[in-house]
Amino acid sequence: MMNQYLTKNANTPFKFKLTSFIIPVVLMTGCKSVSHDYQRPMIELPSQYTAQTQVSEANISKSWWTLYEDTVLNSLVEKSLKNNVDIKMAVARIEEAQAAEREIGAASLPQVDVSASANRSRVTEAGVAEDVINNPRNNFKAQLGTSFELDFWGKLQRAKESARAQALSTSYAKDTVALSLSGLVVNQYLVLRSLDSQIALSQENLKIRNESLALTQRRLDGGIASILDVHQAEVASANLAAQIAELTRQRSLSLHQLALLTGDLNLSIAAADIQTLPIPPVPPAGLPSRLLEMRPDIQQTEQQMIAANANFGVAKAALYPTISLTANLGGESLELGDILKSAARIWTGGLSLNLPIFDSGKRNARLDQASAKQKQALANYESAIQHAFVEVNDALINLRQLTERETALKVSEASAKKALEIAKNRYQAGYSAYLDVLDAQRVHNETALTFLQSRQARLSASVALFKALGGGWHPQTN
Repeated sequence: MMNQYLTKNANTPFKFKLTSFIIPVVLMTGCKSVSHDYQRPMIELPSQYTAQTQVSEANISKSWWTLYEDTVLNSLVEKSLKNNVDIKMAVARIEEAQAAEREIGAASLPQVDVSASANRSRVTEAGVAEDVINNPRNNFKAQLGTSFELDFWGKLQRAKESARAQALSTSYAKDTVALSLSGLVVNQYLVLRSLDSQIALSQENLKIRNESLALTQRRLDGGIASILDVHQAEVASANLAAQIAELTRQRSLSLHQLALLTGDLNLSIAAADIQTLPIPPVPPAGLPSRLLEMRPDIQQTEQQMIAANANFGVAKAALYPTISLTANLGGESLELGDILKSAARIWTGGLSLNLPIFDSGKRNARLDQASAKQKQALANYESAIQHAFVEVNDALINLRQLTERETALKVSEASAKKALEIAKNRYQAGYSAYLDVLDAQRVHNETALTFLQSRQARLSASVALFKALGGGWHPQTN
């Protein structure tokens, strides 16, 4: 009987070791998140935009600004995407988020540390046994240690999910900044080109008015015209010269804005005509509203919603026990030369469990905070979707109406030009007063300038549409 008892207990350490390994394996295989996986919310929107334009179908790439077929503009956009400080800041945020994702991912893997110590100490010999030896004595210790938290409730899994979503969110934020920046550059370039055309038109009209002033002066010298006609012609020429000065000032400010956006403070751009820029295509009729999902700002807000859902899982898992494995292996001896000997070998291994019992509601408060942030992220997502839908509809309507406006203004400018020729001929023939010529010049100048401004507005509306649709579209998704 005694031998059987000894045999049974001799196997106890082996069974304990086996159990120590089986329990963690079972726990690891049974790991399951205590929170729900993310599911995209359903946002009620019309299937198509209310404003549509009938045009041919065309795929538009993300480099939509190239459709304006202007090498200077292409260079400006590329330079801004490379040098602009907002882009640099967005890239730095991406790098920070990616580093945070790697840090959280490392928490799910075992951590191995090396520790070493050496000390010399003396113990008391008064009142202790006389067999005290090596007093004072040395103590040398070196060991490898590891610890590993079992993700039994999915806390680390959700933390990694949140970090990944945050990293993607910063990436989409950069895309949003890039889209906004390219739109600003293109719009500012259109302003510059519009001012170039208005300055060129005003200079041409000033030349005509100066010629008209010289003609009126000759007619005064010949006794045909009155001094009143000469003064009226001088006023018209001076007003136009003042208008050119104002347009030139505005062009300089526009150029400075482009220099700031591109990061090139020595930027210089030669004058050109805005009417040489082609009108880019617009999306086909029946474009589905689900294309909004491709907008980087929408994708950014969705990733923030995914992160909020994962953070709720982290907060909920904190209510449950934390289970960890620890192990240490090394050597300890009185002499440094003996630390690697088998007799000096030391090791420990263990399983720890930390169960929160009472914390005055701190963890529950954190769970409530995470739930509130979930609701905020959802509201932000819904708001972004709704605003994006309205932006696309607004851009479509603006583009359609501005196109009709430009067509009407083109007819108006052509008629004003003909009226000016008739007024000049009638004045020279003596059939009408010089005031009719001045009025015809004023009307022609205003209608021509308005037409150039309408061309800029129409092109800017196409830019707004590109931005509203996230930079492009693909009709085959219809």
